[in-house]
Amino acid sequence: MQYTEKTPKVWSGICITAYLIGVSYMGADTIPDEFGLWLGLCALFLLVLLPFLAVPVSKFIYNRIQIDTHTLRVGRERISLADIDPTSVKEASQAGPSTTAGQRAASINTINVNSQGQNSSGPTNHRIAGGGWGVPMGMESVVIRTRNGESLRFATRNRAAFLNALLQAVSRSSAAVPE
Repeated sequence: MQYTEKTPKVWSGICITAYLIGVSYMGADTIPDEFGLWLGLCALFLLVLLPFLAVPVSKFIYNRIQIDTHTLRVGRERISLADIDPTSVKEASQAGPSTTAGQRAASINTINVNSQGQNSSGPTNHRIAGGGWGVPMGMESVVIRTRNGESLRFATRNRAAFLNALLQAVSRSSAAVPE
C-alpha cells in the first residue's frame, strides 16, 4: 500500500467512552439486583449512541482513500491508475488549497442530487468517487479527470498528501505502461 488516508477516530472514541462510562455508572448500583433493567437501559442508550456514530462510519465507507501500485480505491470504488489523466493530477496539485470557509462552501455546493440520479456527471457537476452523495463538511474536494474524459470529485482530508501520492503513483503507472 503506497498511501492510505487515515480516518480520525477522536469523535468515535469520545462517544463510545461516554457510553461506556454511563453504562458502567448505571450498572454499579443495578447489576446485582436488576440485571434485566440494566441490559434494557444499555440497549436503549445504544440506540442513542448510533446516530452519533453514523457520520464517522459513513465517512469511513464512502471517503476512505487507498492507493496501491495499480489501483486507487475510494470508498467502495476502484479506479485503475492507468485510467487517470496525469495532467489533471498535476493541475490539481498546482492549484493551492482553499480556505476553511471555501472548503465549507464547496462541501455545501457539491451535493450530487439532481433529476438524473446520484452518479450523474453534468457539465459542472462532477461525479463523486466512492459512492457518497456529497463532500462531507470540512473535507476538501479534488477534481481529477480520467483518460476517457470523465470528471471525478474526491473528498480528502489532506489534499497535498493525497495529490502527491496520486501524482507519484500515476507517473509510475504511466511509465510502466507505454501508450
